[in-house]
Amino acid sequence: MPDREQLRDLVAQALAEDLGAGDVTSEATVPADARANARIVQKQPGAVFGLGVATEAFAQAGAPGLEPIATEGEWRDSVPADVALVSGPARALLAAERTALNLICHLSGVATLTARFVHAVAGTGVAILDTRKTTPGLRALEKAAVAAGGGRNHRMGLHDAVLIKENHVALAGGLAEAVRRARQAEPEREIEVECRSAHEIEEALGTGADRLLLDNMDPVALRAAVAARDGAAKSHGPMATLEASGGVTLDNAAEVAATGVDFVSVGALTHSAPALDLSMLLEPADR
Repeated sequence: MPDREQLRDLVAQALAEDLGAGDVTSEATVPADARANARIVQKQPGAVFGLGVATEAFAQAGAPGLEPIATEGEWRDSVPADVALVSGPARALLAAERTALNLICHLSGVATLTARFVHAVAGTGVAILDTRKTTPGLRALEKAAVAAGGGRNHRMGLHDAVLIKENHVALAGGLAEAVRRARQAEPEREIEVECRSAHEIEEALGTGADRLLLDNMDPVALRAAVAARDGAAKSHGPMATLEASGGVTLDNAAEVAATGVDFVSVGALTHSAPALDLSMLLEPADR
């Protein structure tokens, strides 16, 4: 999750984008002293995430005190169901409604899709990982939603992990040289290397890389990579971990996981998750 200041700034920008100079419809039609009670309702099965963000949106608009009913990351099949209650000035509730719902619907969609992938590979011991294919400005929130859905966060950014790809190899003058430089510069970090073929797998294993990213390989190639890794570990040790990536869907995730890889990374968790359907229902409060 972003820290408190980052969350406040993110929500403030989102509210400013929607409100501009003010909510002209509410100011024209809703009395300034009107108060209301609102329910945020989940209308599709799935895992809800983002109640803390919604709380911040309503608070900034002038309606603090959102009361969560659902637990972040909780899967619900019985819908429609209330996930939160919030009361306050009616204009404030209306001002925050769309910003709060945009965020919670999107983040709940990420948590829901992640939970579906985690369920698809259940029993294999494989971890579902996210990627850096995130919405600019929302990475910390989206990765928190992945974790809430049962997935694991991979790299937060370029700053916290080493992943050597083809462009790095080309610019370093070869894979072995790229790994050597990475080891020298970041001796305490795991070194991961992207591989696209059996030859690249063999070469990467020879460098002592800690993890291999197996890019867009079918199950036959993935099983061959597992066999190559296991064979190399017997003679060279220690054993590198393997991450399958590219072309993984809910339909084939179980087959990919069953090949013996350790991780499956899925960019779709954050770049293509459909929003979960939630809405806000409002009624006037007794004065």
